Amino acid sequence: MAGAGGWRRWRGRTGRQRRAFVGGGGLLVVATVMLLAAWRSTGFASDLLLNLGASVVLAAISYVIFDPLFEEARRARVQEHLSFDQKAFVDRLCRTGRRVRILDTWTILLEDQHRAETLRAVEAALESGAEVQLLLLDPDCTAAQQRSEELERQRVDVPRQIRANLRHLAAFQESLRLRPKLARRFQVRIYDASPSIQLYQWDGHALISFFPIGKLSFNVPQLEVDMDSPWGGFVHARFEELWEHEQATSSLERYWSTTVTLQDEDSDLVEMQVPYVTVDGQHYLDCQAFKLVRPLTVRARPPARTPGVFGLVEPADGDPVPPPVVARLFDQKYGRADGTRTVLRLVPHRRVNDRTPAPRAADAAEAPDR
Repeated sequence: MAGAGGWRRWRGRTGRQRRAFVGGGGLLVVATVMLLAAWRSTGFASDLLLNLGASVVLAAISYVIFDPLFEEARRARVQEHLSFDQKAFVDRLCRTGRRVRILDTWTILLEDQHRAETLRAVEAALESGAEVQLLLLDPDCTAAQQRSEELERQRVDVPRQIRANLRHLAAFQESLRLRPKLARRFQVRIYDASPSIQLYQWDGHALISFFPIGKLSFNVPQLEVDMDSPWGGFVHARFEELWEHEQATSSLERYWSTTVTLQDEDSDLVEMQVPYVTVDGQHYLDCQAFKLVRPLTVRARPPARTPGVFGLVEPADGDPVPPPVVARLFDQKYGRADGTRTVLRLVPHRRVNDRTPAPRAADAAEAPDR
C-alpha cells in the first residue's frame, strides 16, 4: 500500500517537476560514477574525475532547486495581445487534446465567416480526447439586455447574437448523436448572471479579458496566461463556480426543448420534446410534432414553474403577448420557419376555454411526425 501511495504522489506532480527530479537524479548518478572512478584511480586522472564529479553534484543540486523557480516565473509571465485573434485560437483548438473551455456572452467564433472552421476544430479536439465546455449568457436574462444597452452605440443585439450561437451549437450537438463518445465530451450550458470575465482556454493556456463598457470584449487587449498561474487559477474558479451552480445555469438541451406528456383524461398518450419560448411569464409550445384532434391536456414543467397539468390554447390578439411577437421569438430562437409551426399557449387546466383546438377526428392524437 505504501508503494501505491508513493506512485500516486509521483503522478500528482507536474511534468516539469518530474523532469527536474529525473534530470537531477541522472546528474547525481553520473557524479557518483565519476567519484567512484576517482577513488579507484591515481594521479592526474583521479584529480580530474574528482573535480568533475564535484562539479556535476553541484549542477544536479542547482538544477533540482532552481528549475522549479524558473518554471514558476514562466507561469507568472503574462503575454498581452491587442485583440482576440480568432484564427490563432482555432489553430490551437486543432492541436488540443485535453480541455477546451469558453466563457462568454456570445462568441464570434460561430459567426458566418468563422463557424465552419471553428466547428471542424472543435470536432478535431473531441476526436483527440478533449473535453469541450461552453458557457454562454442566457439570452432571456436581464444581464443580456443590460449588455445590449452598454453596446447600444455598436448596434449589437446581444440576445439575438446569443440565440444564433445556441442555434448553431444545438445543430452541432445533434450531428454528434451517432458518435456518443464525442457527444459526451461536448457540453454547452447557459448562465444567468452578470458577465464578468471572458475565457478562451485550450489545454493549459487561456486568453482572458474583461467586459468594457461600450466596447466589444473581442476588440480589447487579451491576456494569455498559464492555467497553473494565479491568473489561471482565478478564471478556473470563476468558470467552475458558474458551471456547477444549479440555479444560475441550465443545459443547452433544457433551453432548446421542453418535455410534455399529452393526456386524455387520466391516461398518458405520448411524451415528446417540443420547442418553446417564454415571454412575460407566458409559455408557448410549437405543437407541430403532434397533431391535436380534440381538446387534450398536457403534463409539463415550464421553465421557472413547478410541474403541473395545463391546457393548450391558440394565441389571440387579446393575449398579454400579441401572436406576431410570439412568432418572431420562435424565429429568433429556432430560425425562420416555412409556415409549419403550430404555436399554442400553456394555461392552467381550469382556464381552458373555447380556444382549445377543436376536434378533427375520432382519435385523440395522430402519431408524431418522424
